Amino acid sequence: MDKVLITADRVIAGPAVRVIGDGAVLLDSGVITAVGTAAELDTSVDPGVARLRCPGATVMPGLIDCHVHLAFDAGPDPIGAVTHAAPDELAAAMGRRAEQLTAAGVTTVRDLGDRDALTVTLRAAIESGATRGPRLVVATAPLTSRGGHCGFLGGEVTTDDDIRVRIARNAAAGADLIKVMASGGALTPSGPRMWESQFTPDQLRLIVEEADRYGLPVAAHAHGTDAIAHCVAAGVRTLEHCSWRTADGTVHDLEVTRRIVENDIAVCRCVSGDWRLFLEQLGPQRADAMTEVIRTMREAGVRFIAGTDAGVPGARFGDYVGMLEFFGSLGFSHAEILDMATVNSAHALGLTDTGALAPGMRADLIVVDGDPRTEWDALRRIRHVFTAGRPLTL
Repeated sequence: MDKVLITADRVIAGPAVRVIGDGAVLLDSGVITAVGTAAELDTSVDPGVARLRCPGATVMPGLIDCHVHLAFDAGPDPIGAVTHAAPDELAAAMGRRAEQLTAAGVTTVRDLGDRDALTVTLRAAIESGATRGPRLVVATAPLTSRGGHCGFLGGEVTTDDDIRVRIARNAAAGADLIKVMASGGALTPSGPRMWESQFTPDQLRLIVEEADRYGLPVAAHAHGTDAIAHCVAAGVRTLEHCSWRTADGTVHDLEVTRRIVENDIAVCRCVSGDWRLFLEQLGPQRADAMTEVIRTMREAGVRFIAGTDAGVPGARFGDYVGMLEFFGSLGFSHAEILDMATVNSAHALGLTDTGALAPGMRADLIVVDGDPRTEWDALRRIRHVFTAGRPLTL
């Protein structure tokens, strides 16, 4: 199906306010070649071109998940699952998880930490058509301190020379970006606490500078308030989690937030589909503090992007929509959230050929029953998924 004309009740071209009623999208050899009304395109496109008519449906850009770990299994012991798996077994499992994401309507995935650069091999298999899956943007082994968060993935560093060597290795392996664990994390209880910094401000600046030498942006895992401030000063491209933790609780720095907005740094809050359980476990006081900070950041103009942290305990690969519902519960509009999941995420990842539907863009799109501008369940009723024009049979 190299060339196909898709028609539906509406086309959300992106941003979400750009909607074409009774719309159509023409795909040709993996690229979008026309977007308009069905009446216009049906008459102008050769009658021999295949038609995919989708009454009652919406055509929209494919969803983007900016934070996953394909090497993790979402079970209670992801560390054991990664470290004990044979490379071929782990690679096969990662391929299945990538396909799960695509079946959920996710056509672009940023993987922020794997073992042995297995995501690079999977990316090549998907690009060649040998394996079905989303477009992959991969970080390979994240930089972390000795014994630090996710050190089992192979990215432990201590000295400045260690940092330079690790970044050079990741770049040579085919990484699309550099991931740094700027603070501790819950997944590695033996390492630094979530609010504790793992790198000095000078080291973070070195990481950004070295990554830039290879043309690579930096994504920073940063829970701690100090770590967030240091990452912003260093010039990272995205902040992962950004939960403003200190030893005494949540401390949100408004001046640092102003610089986040000023420097166009995107924030990936990393919310999985089990967010209700997560808030319950936090308790009312901590949950209220967390959600209030998100609202304050939104009011300040922070650009949020979509990420599920799929692979960590409880964060399943097929439950993307649950993350969107979390932001809806905080008062974000449907249009804001749809843009977070598409055009804003594409911008943050530096991808200029996806996130919207327009001539010349990659044919990454989904067809869903109903209207996702008014109900999130529409995104769970997926009829068709196209990645670079390739249809996925659901």
